[in-house]
Amino acid sequence: MNDTQTELEKVQDLMRHGKFDVAIDLVDKIIIDQPKNIEAIYFKAVSARFLKQHDLASDTLMSLKSIAPEFGRGLQEEGHLARDRGQYDAALGAYHKAVKANPALIASWRSMAKIFDIKGDRQQAFHMQAQAERLAKLPPELVAVTNMIHEQRMLKAEELCRFFLQKNPHHIEAMRLLADIGQRFGVFHEADFLLESAIEFDPDNIQLRLDYIQILRKRQKFAAALDQAKMLYEREPGNPLFQSHYAIEAMQTGDHETAFGLFEKVLEKVPNDPATLTSQGHAYKTFGKQDEAVKSYKAAYHAKIDHGDAYFGLANLKTYRFSDDEIDQMRGLTERMDIGFADRVNLCFSLGKAYEDRQDWEKSFEQYERGNDLKAVQSRYSADDITEELKAQKEICTQELFEKQANKGNPSKDPIFILGLPRAGSTLLEQIIASHSQVDGTLELPNILSMSYQLRGRQRAKVNARYPGILHDMSEEQLKQFGDRFIEDTQIHRQGAPFFIDKMPNNFRHIGLIHLILPNAKIIDARRHPMACCFSGFKQHFAEGQEFTYGLENIGTYYRDYVDLMDHWDEVLPGKILRVQYEDVVAETETQVHRILDYLGLPFEQACLDFHKTKRSVRTASSEQVRQPIFKSGLDQWRNFEPWLDPLKKALGPDILSRYPI
Repeated sequence: MNDTQTELEKVQDLMRHGKFDVAIDLVDKIIIDQPKNIEAIYFKAVSARFLKQHDLASDTLMSLKSIAPEFGRGLQEEGHLARDRGQYDAALGAYHKAVKANPALIASWRSMAKIFDIKGDRQQAFHMQAQAERLAKLPPELVAVTNMIHEQRMLKAEELCRFFLQKNPHHIEAMRLLADIGQRFGVFHEADFLLESAIEFDPDNIQLRLDYIQILRKRQKFAAALDQAKMLYEREPGNPLFQSHYAIEAMQTGDHETAFGLFEKVLEKVPNDPATLTSQGHAYKTFGKQDEAVKSYKAAYHAKIDHGDAYFGLANLKTYRFSDDEIDQMRGLTERMDIGFADRVNLCFSLGKAYEDRQDWEKSFEQYERGNDLKAVQSRYSADDITEELKAQKEICTQELFEKQANKGNPSKDPIFILGLPRAGSTLLEQIIASHSQVDGTLELPNILSMSYQLRGRQRAKVNARYPGILHDMSEEQLKQFGDRFIEDTQIHRQGAPFFIDKMPNNFRHIGLIHLILPNAKIIDARRHPMACCFSGFKQHFAEGQEFTYGLENIGTYYRDYVDLMDHWDEVLPGKILRVQYEDVVAETETQVHRILDYLGLPFEQACLDFHKTKRSVRTASSEQVRQPIFKSGLDQWRNFEPWLDPLKKALGPDILSRYPI
């Protein structure tokens, strides 16, 4: 146990004995050395409240929120402080945010029940008390696991949960929690197995099936997810929750008529529900119905003025222009202290887009930077860890490895991998290639990343870690099994063409694994000028993942490491990878289309040049752009922001910028 942990335990002991003034003195010493120690700041806020030093408690909680905006216990303490001051509406708001951040906070549920009881709302009081009682009946180990999960202490949560399951192998909630941990680690196949097994033990457990739907969707088993959602819907057709899930899964399988019909049913039962209206907007966007998407997003923010997801839905259309009134409204919302963290982030990125459209570059950059700073606070991303991970790929995946393990995987020529960095033009390349009659466009498939997680266990990829080192020791049978599994598991996304595309950008980190298990797969590196690519990623608020984009220094370092690793792949796998420069596709579209098709061994088809006419659902941020002919205006948009991009240039370094002159 380290010294800080020992000191924090002393603080807790002082608080248990009511010595809150002494606790504050001790915790202040910890904060001097560690100003971002979440536990220390939290203990100070609690102690100040018990001493009735409400202003100190409030100031301390503000400090805590600036460091950890979604720390459940901190939000709960904010509720306790408002309650003690008699500010019941503010308390309810804080408690709601607390249980959204961490649903295992029994004190929040009980406090809400008491406040609703005071207000005379017996139905809500009963519901809140029922949640508290459900949690109170759980074994304390599982309440602790839930707390650890929502405070991002995953390794401890997994250790405790597995220990509990060894003693209670069929405990449904423990299996559900371990599945949740698995999916957060990216080990989707394990989460899938756990939930499927739990459902066999308890087939009527609604939460299990809802969790199972989420995992199946993350594994992109859309048909199976649809079956589960349909099962719940048929069980209770009038339930808006089940209607909504069925609609979302129908959309994922391309059945837009069913999806839109179900969204309408939900809205009949729950008029003006902002979440449903936003989901409906996403569905319209996916299927290219932009006017309908705009109406749906606008209806969502009219229903809930601070529903940030609706504003970002409009911004993410890329072609929508915010009005003066909308800009004023968003700007006012970002200054309010009572809006949710995710709403604030969405509003910042939306304002960045709005000001960019007005050519107010300084205000635009200010909002993009603000949104990124907020996300960086929430993120645990480490540029050093990624640099080390990519270095391990270089040191382990040598020419010797590929000679030793040559031609041992699945010999299929079906897969075409498009990889690189997000916002580098991969969606455009996919749209061009998928317009060919012999190629199916799919999605950003998670299969290779999931396999890498499976091979490395819980370790980050390092030179002495299990993965990628294990690639040297895998047998011919194992390599073929992994290749077979990729082909089998991705079959669900195909529509019968001989070839199909996987455009997960992060697969560039695992080209060694791809080549060993699928030696005949084609690999295309979608590359874009570093300044254009990095800034485009910086100003895009990604739904999940891509945490390296939340900061100019981080994204510049990531791009530099990416180029370095791709140089390595070119050296040890000469001729394997086709590099396609986005700027060349824009300048010489027909020449590049012929070059790409020649590499793939496909005959030329005019449809590949007329790619913008191809009808298919597109789920990435570039969905509207690839439905239009190629335009050159986007190539140098980053130059408008150049006065603020020195940190990016410094992170990229002279070697990269000399290869791609500004």
